[in-house]
Amino acid sequence: MDTDPRFGDIPDEAEVLPEARIAWGLTGSGHFLKESLEFAGTLDRIDLFMSRAGEEVLNMYGYPLADMKRRYRVFRDNTASAAPVGLFYQGQYHTVVIAPATSNTVAKCALGISDTLVTNIFAQAGKLRIPVIVFACDTEPVVITESPSEWVTLYPRAIDLEHSARLSGFEGVTVVKSVEELQRVLTQRLACLNKSSAPANASSS
Repeated sequence: MDTDPRFGDIPDEAEVLPEARIAWGLTGSGHFLKESLEFAGTLDRIDLFMSRAGEEVLNMYGYPLADMKRRYRVFRDNTASAAPVGLFYQGQYHTVVIAPATSNTVAKCALGISDTLVTNIFAQAGKLRIPVIVFACDTEPVVITESPSEWVTLYPRAIDLEHSARLSGFEGVTVVKSVEELQRVLTQRLACLNKSSAPANASSS
């Protein structure tokens, strides 16, 4: 059972394998994409789930698919039924991270729409009570972000902020506003898992 209040007290999480992994969703956002991937690169047992837009944007920001495949197990959005979500039913994932998440992905998740690989893993995680961390791009009235060529200032619409706020109210979902918060929350999640998997009679040092 997950006892970290950020993820809710969820007594009936799906049974996961001891070697379960993180499912990391990539969408069509470049908002702190480099920093998000740098953090992902410090972690073990991560699989990438890419939307089609996510695959395009990775290439725009200098992350060719071939390079990603050398570092991660990669699942692409090339099946109508989002077939890779079947791995969730086998207990292969303990946490879903979507970072960074476009306003489009956040809106779809908040409204229960699952028509991409990333929004499908979000939906299935919810149905299986697997905690989700979403690094949403549009959580503040003013956002400074990096395009492929320069830094730009954006002004998220009220509807974008509304969807982010709505998503943060979902059970088992944590919406974070920065890479630093993403790092902190995911590190807490992993520590919680490590603690719960430790032998009951293990002595503390």
